[in-house]
Amino acid sequence: MRILLIGNGGREHAIARSLYNGSPSDILYAIPGNPGISQYCECIKINPLDFKALCNFVSMNKVGLVIIGPEVPICNGLTDYLLELGVKVFAPREKASLLESSKKFTKEIALENNIPTAAAKSFNVYAESIEYLKKMQPPYVIKADGLAAGKGVFICDSFLEAQTAVHDIFDGRFGLNQSVLIEEFLDGEEISYFAISDGENILPLMGAQDHKRLLDGDKGPNTGGMGAYCPPPILTKKLENKIINLILEPTLSGLKKRDISYTGVLFAGLMIRDGEPSLIEYNIRFGDPETQALLMLLKSNFTELVLDTVNVNLKNHKIQWHDKKSLTIVLANKGYPLEYNIDSSITGIEDAEANKNIKVFHAGTSIVNGELIATGGRVLNVTSTANTIQEARDQAYEAVDKITYKDKFYRKDIAWRGIQSE
Repeated sequence: MRILLIGNGGREHAIARSLYNGSPSDILYAIPGNPGISQYCECIKINPLDFKALCNFVSMNKVGLVIIGPEVPICNGLTDYLLELGVKVFAPREKASLLESSKKFTKEIALENNIPTAAAKSFNVYAESIEYLKKMQPPYVIKADGLAAGKGVFICDSFLEAQTAVHDIFDGRFGLNQSVLIEEFLDGEEISYFAISDGENILPLMGAQDHKRLLDGDKGPNTGGMGAYCPPPILTKKLENKIINLILEPTLSGLKKRDISYTGVLFAGLMIRDGEPSLIEYNIRFGDPETQALLMLLKSNFTELVLDTVNVNLKNHKIQWHDKKSLTIVLANKGYPLEYNIDSSITGIEDAEANKNIKVFHAGTSIVNGELIATGGRVLNVTSTANTIQEARDQAYEAVDKITYKDKFYRKDIAWRGIQSE
């Protein structure tokens, strides 16, 4: 089979590795890919948002399966275009992708189906949102109602901070968002939970905890994610069953009531308090950097998992995991998520991977004149597997020390909560 992977980040590098390990005889392509992905796939320099060129490539090369990594092509309807060609696609249609591209839509689904979530109100006018804020007490939760690369959520301790966040959203700093969501603050422990749906059946995968804030101690601005580990100690079997029964299954049922079928990964951001889960948000694809940690623990054949999903056969799929812990540390460029340099040479990856329990995924790299260069905000993802979270973290930071490039920046407290609870 010819398989095409869409994306160019660390998440897609992890997916490419799992595809290759699961189906080494298949022909693998990636659009546009990166130097790490090129170890497993032929990388094709096509803009993933140029649907005409992408679909032409799929037709000309007789691609039978497409896996879409990032949210933007999905939310712009790439799945729908590809399905029209008769190609199998591992990603939801544009209508279903509203779960991520519209926080207002997700709130509607939650309220209609009695899914536990924070109270919230949506505003399309700046002045009205500010008047509403004046009636609230901090902390304020402000969300851009649209895609914002993981940076459109603000937890503000003062009215001035909240006012600035609302202004920035309406000013277009986080995309062409026409509305803002002001939400009740939920206290507790946040986790990510992943499942896969084939449109008829749901297959639970695993939970993880990521680190969205830039700085140690969960300080600083939100980012796309500075690290993750799985499984989190807080995720007991009892809690997992509540997540499935109270949140995931009612969500898919609610979509069906609107004649929306869901195929692909369903990624729930959840707040856990006193053993009870509440829905914070949905993403309609694998998380980044959670996927890098999660797929290192997958014992089952990933390609077979994807094929059972697109062929509506998850009911018979039995998934297996390694009884290990996995942890990912994101190496970023200093200045991320704002401005940063994009021209520094990277060394030390081979030394880091000398430990067989370490895998370094490429997130924002390029080859320039034969040299590996840091070109993204998030540059590399150092992933470690071990018997305990503490051991996985120790290994990962040892590997991080072996990798060098100018302006290397990373958090030094990844998995602090998991280690306290282990």
